[in-house]
Amino acid sequence: MQTRLKSGISKPKRAFTSTSPNYLDVEPPSFSIASALTPWVAAMKDEYSALHRQGTWTLVPPAPSQNIVGCKWVYKIKRHADGSVSRYKARLVAKGFHQKAGLDYDETFSPVIKPTTVRIILTLAAQFSWPLRQLDISNAFLHGFLKEDVYMAQPQGFIDSAKPGYVCKLHKSLYGLKQAPRAWFERFTSQLENLGFTDYSANPSLFTYKSHNKILYLLLYVDDIILIDLLTKFDMTNCKPSSTPYSSLFRLTQTQGTPLPNPTHFRSLVGALQYLTFTRLDLSFAVNQVCQFMHSPTDTHLVVAKRILRYLKGTLTHGLLFCPSSLTLQAYADANWAGNLDDHHSTSGYVVFLGSTPITWVSRKQSIVSRFSTEAEYRSLASATTEVFWI
Repeated sequence: MQTRLKSGISKPKRAFTSTSPNYLDVEPPSFSIASALTPWVAAMKDEYSALHRQGTWTLVPPAPSQNIVGCKWVYKIKRHADGSVSRYKARLVAKGFHQKAGLDYDETFSPVIKPTTVRIILTLAAQFSWPLRQLDISNAFLHGFLKEDVYMAQPQGFIDSAKPGYVCKLHKSLYGLKQAPRAWFERFTSQLENLGFTDYSANPSLFTYKSHNKILYLLLYVDDIILIDLLTKFDMTNCKPSSTPYSSLFRLTQTQGTPLPNPTHFRSLVGALQYLTFTRLDLSFAVNQVCQFMHSPTDTHLVVAKRILRYLKGTLTHGLLFCPSSLTLQAYADANWAGNLDDHHSTSGYVVFLGSTPITWVSRKQSIVSRFSTEAEYRSLASATTEVFWI
């Protein structure tokens, strides 16, 4: 079993105060707390009922040879754009770290759409006035069929009184299972193929359907984060905005500052910031810099990461603008030579435009040391050229 400790990741330490939090405004950390609050109880009942209607499992007697996977309730407050509570969501999550390779899971890889593809399609839609439609598949991962025999303990609070010692034999996928994304993708793509869609082997999750002189593009993507949630999670909703995400005066090194007693907070923040670079190319360099200290972050690195949040606070409405323009490809590349003070590696950066819209960009540490600034520039140019050829 691969645990957090073996990977050098510890659970965040919870601070206890004499004042009890309002768990109708923040997510409860445990079932015992949530089960005492009516909105959360209703949310758990809704989730359990949905799983029951879908025939997610059947109860069977346990056998000594079975590997029983645990499960837990995870709580999430869905919010409106202004941060107010929209609804309470409870999700039953399987403890996938209890699974054993070759016994209750095998293949786990699931392809995802390239962000560049999404931006290209949106740019073309703006240029040619294509109609756009968006839909959300509720509880998507729960629709995948399992090929393996997976057994799970009954969920807390919903143990069948007539069969208390039985376990759940899963027929459909569940959040937390290692093969959940793959099971969902396989079912979804099989349905699309039955409808006449074709996929692109070089561009996963992009499907097309041709009929007479018309063509339909379908892009499959998973999206589960918004900026308001990020600011709330890290208690930065009332922070003072910064005019830039990064300062030219910063000279970060591995030994700056005091090591964080629990690096999980920093890693979670930086991981979320990486996601935001999907539409915010202005964050790319700053996020790339703090990403280089994930293994051993210090309080100095955390301050720099929070500066990015303060910049986001003042630029909540910034994003990409898709508008009609000439469909010419333009690429710009640059590099800073030996910018990393620890190993003297350079940083590559490029941005590619389709017309007036940026469709792909990168700020990335080069893998080897460049002996001259010209060498660093050419490496960055080579990366940009490779991306343009793919497009």
